[in-house]
Amino acid sequence: MSIDPAASRLSAQGVAYAPAIAGAAQRHGLDPELLAAVAAQETGGPGANAGRNVVGDGGHGHGLFQIDDRYHTFAQSPQAMDPSANADYAAGMLSGLLQKYGGNVHDALSAYNAGSPQATGTTTTWSDGSTLGYADSVMRHYTQLTGGGSPSAPGNSGGTGGESDELEQSVVSELSTLVSSIGMLGAQAQSMPSMPQLPQPAQPQSYQRAATDYSGLFDDGDDA
Repeated sequence: MSIDPAASRLSAQGVAYAPAIAGAAQRHGLDPELLAAVAAQETGGPGANAGRNVVGDGGHGHGLFQIDDRYHTFAQSPQAMDPSANADYAAGMLSGLLQKYGGNVHDALSAYNAGSPQATGTTTTWSDGSTLGYADSVMRHYTQLTGGGSPSAPGNSGGTGGESDELEQSVVSELSTLVSSIGMLGAQAQSMPSMPQLPQPAQPQSYQRAATDYSGLFDDGDDA
């Protein structure tokens, strides 16, 4: 049985419902750690990177990603408490917002929480005393999950993007080397002395058969 690397990676970081989150991220082209960070912000709190499948916000927030039943019909259905369905719905929302705001993660997160890309949104006070707006707090969870770095662009669901970035850099490096080699070969070719002109082959001479004078082959007919 194959194990999803993203789910395995999230599980190793203590993320609850890692397979559900990783699967939803893959289906919607999201960074799995970013989606997990949203779950951690919604139902984990500043002390945990693992979200919980709960009902909160005075009974209006449903499931792992706290989908609000006042704004989303989905949250009024039993599926809202299914971690996989809840993660998939949240991933679809976040993916759409990332596309809407040109891949700006901070704007998309702010809009996910408060409906506006400029909104501070729900604030969270961390154990070190810092109070962060919603998007900044999600990014703090993300940094803890990944050890640093920035979320990958929509459509690139390779976690922190390390493997895909390394592959891309390798391809670019190889292409650069190839182009450089071609340029060097071209320069060397231009610096080489020109080849001497070979003599043109002599044109074959046309052959004309001379007429044979048959008259000398016969005597005059006078006998001695």
